[in-house]
Amino acid sequence: MEHARQCGVGASLARPFAAALSAALADEARKGGMNLAKKKKTAFVCQACGYDTSKWVGKCPGCGAWNTLVEETIAPESAEGGLRLGLSDGARPVAVGDVAVEDMPRFLTGSGELDRVLGGGVIPGSMVLIVGDPGVGKSSLTLRVAAEIARGGKRVLYVTGEESTRQVRMRADRLGAIADDLFVVSETNLERITVHIETVKPELLVIDSIQTIFRPDVTSAPGSVSQVRECSVELLRLAKTYGIAAFVVGHVTKDGTLAGPRVLEHIVDTVLYFEGERNAQFRILRAVKNRFGSTNELGLFEMRDTGLLDVPDASKLFLSDREPDSGTVVVPTVEGTRPLLVEIQSLVAETPYMPPRRTADSVDVKRIQLLLAVLEKRVKLPIGACDVYVKVAGGIKIDEPAADLGLCVAMASSFANRLVRPKAIVFGEVGLSGEIRAVSQADVRLKEAAKLGFRAAVLPQKNAERLKNIKGIDLFGAATLAEALRLAMPRE
Repeated sequence: MEHARQCGVGASLARPFAAALSAALADEARKGGMNLAKKKKTAFVCQACGYDTSKWVGKCPGCGAWNTLVEETIAPESAEGGLRLGLSDGARPVAVGDVAVEDMPRFLTGSGELDRVLGGGVIPGSMVLIVGDPGVGKSSLTLRVAAEIARGGKRVLYVTGEESTRQVRMRADRLGAIADDLFVVSETNLERITVHIETVKPELLVIDSIQTIFRPDVTSAPGSVSQVRECSVELLRLAKTYGIAAFVVGHVTKDGTLAGPRVLEHIVDTVLYFEGERNAQFRILRAVKNRFGSTNELGLFEMRDTGLLDVPDASKLFLSDREPDSGTVVVPTVEGTRPLLVEIQSLVAETPYMPPRRTADSVDVKRIQLLLAVLEKRVKLPIGACDVYVKVAGGIKIDEPAADLGLCVAMASSFANRLVRPKAIVFGEVGLSGEIRAVSQADVRLKEAAKLGFRAAVLPQKNAERLKNIKGIDLFGAATLAEALRLAMPRE
């Protein structure tokens, strides 16, 4: 342009010249000579939440975690951008009522507890993420389920990235998980796994675990945010394209959350979390996300030498056979459609130390503090200066409001050293003013208690008025917390 200006070329001629020069440079760039868009670049990516930044910082701006940023090579983005699932068919938007629904029947896994959590079985083309601590039983459950489905006439491909095929065979012998249509391969390369999927053509695919799988075109290490995200997207594409049900095993961090990017939970259809200590006898499988069913259901398993076994009747296991003692209350909880009777234990002791301790196992400690304030303010119970310890037998986490009254009765019983009414259950929601509010599914709770031999129930007054025809169990309705305590702990 400067040369054109010196030669007296007008602005009208300079603009086409500049445009032609820019077009030539762009064409040269497309050929690869000066293509800056394809140049690899690095970024620091948080391994906890997936936040990326151009420079390293000690604290992640996204989630606030310390020392979680790792330098990774970022692949050049396409013009479309974002995660490409490959599921677009290019069709125009249509009314939801006009969308054709294909008949995709569920198939059972052979585990009644797992089927309950999934919503009635596995849907072809769905992707299920199973998360839990090391040693909790994820691999044992998936291998046993894979064998049961294979015995049902379906082809299953079990891909392990943590063991050899010989180790899998030894574990299968111990679990009794031998089936002709169960194929096992030890592989971590996603491209080779894709070839195996196209060869075997399975109806169920098991990946153990997602943190060990890698794509060769992604330069970061296996288990990094980029690898986990890209591998998950590709596995989801394969599952949706070929109608394969996929079980993906994932590890957790120290705080019990999924190790890797949170976007993984958004990609999959179902997320199942294992609860329970590795040394505990029972394991709880809870759905935190389910596109094809409820998230309120839970599955109970018992760890034995032969792996995880279903526990269909769990209420008997969570109730102790010993003589009743002060501070012990049986509370009927409902998880989805399943009633469970759990035993709440409380210990209230005087202490010379200030402030007093508040310790809770399987119950939110803030909830305990709130109920203690209600007991001291509305019932005039001087319990605030005492150490309070609360525990739920069996390790079942209780978070529903119906357990409020049971917690209050347990703490008051331990404080006063008085026994609770024999063969009685207690449930109800406690308000800040000391009122007892009605709860849902009271009839289900009472029928489960009557089946197990309980003969009395302390419950909200409104629930008692509606349920007068429950056979085999006496109902004691209470409108206030003080009234409920008198009914639950009658004087001899």
